[in-house]
Amino acid sequence: MKKPVIGLTPAHDTDTGDLAMRSTYLKALSAADVIPVVLPLTLSPDGCEQMAETLDGFVFTGGPDPHPFLFGEETHRACGNVSSVRDTMELALLAAVLKTGKPVLGICRGIQIINVGLGGTIYQDILSQYSPNCGGPIAHRQPFAFHLPSHKVEVTAKSRLARICGCTALAVNSMHHQAVRDLAPSLSACAKAADGLIEGVEMGGHPWFLAVQWHPEHLWEQDEAAARLFQSFGDACRAGLS
Repeated sequence: MKKPVIGLTPAHDTDTGDLAMRSTYLKALSAADVIPVVLPLTLSPDGCEQMAETLDGFVFTGGPDPHPFLFGEETHRACGNVSSVRDTMELALLAAVLKTGKPVLGICRGIQIINVGLGGTIYQDILSQYSPNCGGPIAHRQPFAFHLPSHKVEVTAKSRLARICGCTALAVNSMHHQAVRDLAPSLSACAKAADGLIEGVEMGGHPWFLAVQWHPEHLWEQDEAAARLFQSFGDACRAGLS
């Protein structure tokens, strides 16, 4: 049987121009019985349209901070490095993919650039901008290995994420200093940390559109909910082949 082919947005070394992809993404998707392929950042808007028509699903992966100008802000002193090339390509790809209704999975930076691309904003730095967490107990940038969970999130009952994971509470890892602030109009929050920070979003009316702030690609081998997330994404991509 033909397997779905999934496009992934790559990491970008702004000093050398080199692209990279963590093997954890590739392994998690391959385990869901799909074929992951890494996309170039040189895609034009027309190229993004062609990829959206050609491929069966898309993963917007983790990476550097989106440029603050994209959501109308000056650069905060704690903002990190950006890749304008990646910002441009991902926003064009998101717009193209939405026209097709094909499955979309966002991870870490992925949830942030998706929210920005759809008209929302993000915290440029959680620690200094998000009041409930200033000096608070949750380490959104965990001090230990990525395959270990560091805090819990509450999943909205009856959401797509709750149906996929089969529960309304998840233990997740955490490797970010930015997060969703003002939610884009077309998205709804489906998971939040105990401090109220948005950790998951989905799009009602779309066949399969989900983005999370944590990194399930580091958890799926020992965490059933993370494995189900990739399997559900793969199943949705397979459904589009029929």
